[in-house]
Amino acid sequence: MSKNEFEQISLEFNRLQTELQDLLSSRQKLETQFQENSIVLNEFKNLEDDAKIYKLTGPVLLPQDKNEANINVEKRIEFIKNEIERVEKNVQSTQSKLESSRAKLLEIRSKLQPASA
Repeated sequence: MSKNEFEQISLEFNRLQTELQDLLSSRQKLETQFQENSIVLNEFKNLEDDAKIYKLTGPVLLPQDKNEANINVEKRIEFIKNEIERVEKNVQSTQSKLESSRAKLLEIRSKLQPASA
């Protein structure tokens, strides 16, 4: 095992850490979006059927039918749930790779230390 190998695995370890941080940040954003959309869906349940609902499209508020708005929010929630699941799988995969990389680093470091001592 050489120092070059150690450096390559160390770089890979750092890349995986960055990737994991990005994935965790994405998951947090998705969780926030999920909560926001769930609140909207709960608010729709309190509205009467003839209530006026507006959707912000660019800088314009456009009227939208309650059923249509409800369906759109439900679809959005389903999409967000699927994205959270996808990101969670990537988080688990990246954590596994990170642990493997960490183990390799420790193994190489233990082999290199006696040689340099």
